[in-house]
Parts: sequence; C-alpha cells; structure tokens
Amino acid sequence: MNAIIETQGLTKRYRRELAVNNLTLSVPRGTLCAFLGRNGAGKTTTLKMLAGLVTPTSGTSSLLGRDSTRLRPEEWRRIGYVSENQKLYDWMKMGELIAFTRKLYPLWDEAFEKDLTRKFSLPLDRKIKHCSLGEQRKLALLLSLAYRPELLILDEPFGGLDVLVKDEFLAGLLELTQQNEWSVFFSTHDIAEVEKLADHIIVLEQGRQELSEPLESLNERFRKVEVFAPKPADLDVGPVLDLNQTEQAFSFVHPQWTAEVERTLSNAFGSALEVKPMPLRDIFLSLARSYQKRES
Repeated sequence: MNAIIETQGLTKRYRRELAVNNLTLSVPRGTLCAFLGRNGAGKTTTLKMLAGLVTPTSGTSSLLGRDSTRLRPEEWRRIGYVSENQKLYDWMKMGELIAFTRKLYPLWDEAFEKDLTRKFSLPLDRKIKHCSLGEQRKLALLLSLAYRPELLILDEPFGGLDVLVKDEFLAGLLELTQQNEWSVFFSTHDIAEVEKLADHIIVLEQGRQELSEPLESLNERFRKVEVFAPKPADLDVGPVLDLNQTEQAFSFVHPQWTAEVERTLSNAFGSALEVKPMPLRDIFLSLARSYQKRES
C-alpha cells in the first residue's frame, strides 16, 4: 500500500526550540490515521509543514507524492485542510463564502454541500463574524469536505462541536471514506473519538515519532494486568509499564502481550490473576507516562 503522506528527516527549529525533530513517517493511503501526542509534542507544526504553511528547517514532506512546499492548485483540489485556528473571511455571510469557494473546485458536490449545511444547521444569512466558534468550525469543515478531497488533514476537528453534531460528523466521515476511499490524517486530544474513527495511530513525543501502527494491533498487544497476590522478586514477563505494588497485590501494563506471557502469569497466580484489554485512552496515557519518565 503506497503512502499518501511521507516525511523524511523533517525538522523545524524556532531559535532554541526544536519543535519537530528529524521526523520520518509514512501514512498509508486509504487509512484514517490519528496523530496523537501531548501538548507541545509538535503535532500542529508538523501539520502546517505538511500543508506548506511553515517552511521546514531541514528535511522534506510530501502529500500525494508531491513536495509540500511545491503543491500546485491541482493538488490542492484533491486535499482538504482544516486547522484549529483557521481564518475565514468573517466579513462575508456564510452562504456567500460557500458560493465563493464553490467556484474554485470543479468537483464540488452541491448535493453534498446542501446535506452538510442541513446537518450542521448553518445560518447561511448570518455574517461569519457574528457566528459562534462552533458554527465557524462547522463551516470550515463543510468548505473542506464538499469537493470530496482525496486527502483530508484535520487539526483538532472536534473543537466547538456539540455532542450530536460530533456524532453525525463522525458517522458521515466514516461513511464517506468507505465509499470514496478517502485518506484522513487528523490530530486531536479527544482520544475517545479516535477509537470510533481511526484505524492507524501515530504518536509524537517531543517532535519525534514514537509509534506508528494499526489500531487493531495496538489493542492486541496492550493489556492491563492485576494480581491479587504479592509480587515475587524473580518474576520476569518482559518489559512492563505503570508498575504499582503493595504488600498484598500489584498491577502493571504489558505492552507486548502474547499467549506465552499469559501462560506464565496464569501458571504463577491462577485465579489471583485478572487481565483486561485497554481502551486507547489508557494505552496513550500509559505510553505518555513512560516517555515522561524516560526524559526526566
């Protein structure tokens, strides 16, 4: 499967601050890829470099096989981009901006536009500067979706959306990607929504890629383990995260769960052993704590 987004040694330095550090990543075509990381990890800077809005200090990035710094209008007609703080022509009415943008895209789908307008309950006769943040965010999404881009890049797409609209947007986006083989690359702090949408996860930490893999395999290899018995000093089940123990019990996260590890623990502890799958939010928090501990 060829990549729709690629970076090689991508680096961005702001004077003494290294925002993105020698980042090499590949996003498979046709995936819904979540780009996760703690605040300040470099996600937004990376997205801006991908979109050609920020010039890298060194390294390269490409979208649809073309250098991000040399994207042409014909490539931009295949790319949708919504940033967290996207600027709109706020002196225009919503309907005016939609009509203006429609003329720029030969493949604009007016039926889809009207469907999104209805779902998002957009006040087309109101000036954008008089609209709420949520309404402006929904308008930005419509402007990036209505021409059915091949690649959609979203920076914190769920901010300002109420619960009902968020669910409708997620359901619609999933349906559209399945029908049109879109690729979506999005950053978000809303980890609960990631599990509904993403099938591939990339984690950034201090500007470096720490993890890139399908969500399915990530779920398969992480387990929360609790043992209601004292921890033997010689217990060896490989690397563990978040180890906590008392005199009578201990718990940890195992990041490389296998049938062999399960047999070892079952043989040692029997009914005192409790093993649970982990939601993505807990996996991410466990990883983030391990990165923080490593760097301290």
